[in-house]
Amino acid sequence: MARAPADAVPAGFWARYAAWSLDAACLAPLLAWLGAARWRTDWAALADAGRALQAQMPHVFDRLLDAGLGPPTALAAQLLADPRLAASIHALETALASLLLAPVLLYALLALAWSVAFEASRWQATPGKRLLGLRVVDADGHRPTFRRVLLRFLAAGLSWLSLNLGHALAAVPPHLALHDRLSGSRVVRDPAPARLPAWARGWLALQAIAAVLAIGWGLQALQAAVDAALLQALGPA
Repeated sequence: MARAPADAVPAGFWARYAAWSLDAACLAPLLAWLGAARWRTDWAALADAGRALQAQMPHVFDRLLDAGLGPPTALAAQLLADPRLAASIHALETALASLLLAPVLLYALLALAWSVAFEASRWQATPGKRLLGLRVVDADGHRPTFRRVLLRFLAAGLSWLSLNLGHALAAVPPHLALHDRLSGSRVVRDPAPARLPAWARGWLALQAIAAVLAIGWGLQALQAAVDAALLQALGPA
């Protein structure tokens, strides 16, 4: 079997993250195309559920005023005993769960085919990894088998479920993520250049800026939704 060069060194965390994000960007258009119809349906269901719950808010405030001060748990139980409010909350939870879980499941299926096919090939790397000079090898430095690559992808689910602590292990020596350890594999690179190329650093910076803007937009949208609900609940002055 093919063997990694003897001077290959473990790939660092940021190089691995940059490679993953490049692969995710490649899959994003396909993900959007395949999931567009489902997401439109889920958004419509979420909007309907939100309007139904919003319509219940004046009734909720009236019940709270009538109940006066009391233990929060007792007040919550009293409110949820209302079948209309309970139905509205259940519809909102169902629509939100579908909207959040469907893209994750679809991405997982696409990433499974993408990662396993490329990492089990002669490349030993996805396109994102290949652009950064990274490749996947087994514990002995050989080209990994299809079975090992599949195990590596499945084990990566634990790295995600650990709130990314499993991925963070790659930031410290010996630079092995949780799924590397579980699957008996590792990601290596040629020893030079040690730093990420300028275009990769720019790609990471662009993601950081986009994340800050997305968080700001989300907070503003949440504040606007809360303000609108309160205005409707209080009614005209």
